[in-house]
Amino acid sequence: MNPIQIIPHAADYVRILPELVLSVFGMIIMLIDPLLDDRRSRSLSGALALVGSLVAIIATWMQSQSPGLGFWNMVRVDSFSIFFHFLIASITAIVILMSYEYMSVQEIRGGEYYGLILFGACGMMLMSSAVELVLVFIALEISSISTYVLAGFRRRAAISAESSVKYFLLGSFATGFFLYGVALMFGATGSTTIDAIGNVLRSGHIPVLAYMAIAFMFVGLGFKVAAAPFHIWTPDVYEGAPSPVVAFMSTAPKAAVFAVLLRVLFEANAPGRIWLIWVTAALSMTLGNIGALVQDNVKRLLAYSSIAHAGYLLVAFAALPENGIPAAMFYTAAYAFTNIGAFAVVSHFGGAGERRVTMEDYAGLGKRSPLLAATLTLFLLSLIGIPMTAGFFAKFYVFSAAIKANLVGLTVIGFLNSAIAAYYYLRIIVVMYMREERDDSPVAPVPFALGMALALSLFATMYLGILPGRMLDYASSSVSDLVAPAMQTMPVQGIAQVH
Repeated sequence: MNPIQIIPHAADYVRILPELVLSVFGMIIMLIDPLLDDRRSRSLSGALALVGSLVAIIATWMQSQSPGLGFWNMVRVDSFSIFFHFLIASITAIVILMSYEYMSVQEIRGGEYYGLILFGACGMMLMSSAVELVLVFIALEISSISTYVLAGFRRRAAISAESSVKYFLLGSFATGFFLYGVALMFGATGSTTIDAIGNVLRSGHIPVLAYMAIAFMFVGLGFKVAAAPFHIWTPDVYEGAPSPVVAFMSTAPKAAVFAVLLRVLFEANAPGRIWLIWVTAALSMTLGNIGALVQDNVKRLLAYSSIAHAGYLLVAFAALPENGIPAAMFYTAAYAFTNIGAFAVVSHFGGAGERRVTMEDYAGLGKRSPLLAATLTLFLLSLIGIPMTAGFFAKFYVFSAAIKANLVGLTVIGFLNSAIAAYYYLRIIVVMYMREERDDSPVAPVPFALGMALALSLFATMYLGILPGRMLDYASSSVSDLVAPAMQTMPVQGIAQVH
């Protein structure tokens, strides 16, 4: 073999530039951490991690100037992957900002923590641009291993260690399902490249093995997004993990996995996807909201809420590509910023040892800290889907896409579940403003870094609720990038089958 053929082109490195940036900053943090004391480790490592995430955003913009395939057609840079790169990098930066106070209050050393966040974000970004299933698996493992460790970072709390072990054991099974699905898909189509798989599945007879492969891969990815019936781990892990980590793992990994799901389901034209998604979406919405109704712990309530929101988002996956893909992308961004903001408030209010996490602890918060209570209220209203917030248009676009695809039954289930969800979100607001405080101790002032995290999350939540058009237009333009590569090489009979 000619050696020149195996050397990547310079443009290939541009197409993974954000991942390279995060990896380099993560390694620098891990190298200097042993040389620092605990206080300097928290401050310097956090500053380096924040700079790394911001540089990754700049690198994503540079990457957008060089679209195309890279590394032997295993990575594709297009408007679709750029969207998720910006989203994951933004989530990472906000989580790092909200971690400054948490690490100091909980007296946790910062080096490994910030390094793992950057490594995890690197894997998530790579997932969103990978178009080869083995590379998706590698990126998924990079992301998963980081979050397994981060979930148990409150080392002195037994519940945190329990959440980490449970997440690791169940996550390992889910990863095994996904890998077995990749192997079955290779047996069915002779390839692990998404474009090639799509061509085979559109060419005529679909082998039974392909249905099995999609089912196995969906189990593995469904676990990562906490979709029912693969959601059992979520409440316990969210309750035990550090609040900033929960904010991270409930948004960034989900965005990355949903990007993979969109590629597998639409670009590869996965067989049997409609009924599979229909059932999972209905179960996720219903079980998530019913579970949240009986929760007294706010972190567990938001955990069940995340299961329900995974169901809402999956409704868009069952719709037609031209409507479903933009709706799913918009919903992912809207939910990410709203959920991060809610967990930022929970993280600050919890205090040392995360003692104040029950519903009664929030009684009278409207009097003790009016600004903090008002901020949390806006995030909760967005999760409900009240107009002027991101959550309203997110649900509106998802249900509109479902209606246009004649998924009336699934849309009705979604509307009913949205009404149920309004109860437990409003319950928190009622407790904050209409109950006498049980503990009249003052709430700690919000430090600058956390204030920035809350301000950015709130700005994004309100901006997407007032001016959603620009992001939706960008998401709509991504449909052609996602679907066109496969359509261009689709045989005539395959096109007839799609329509």
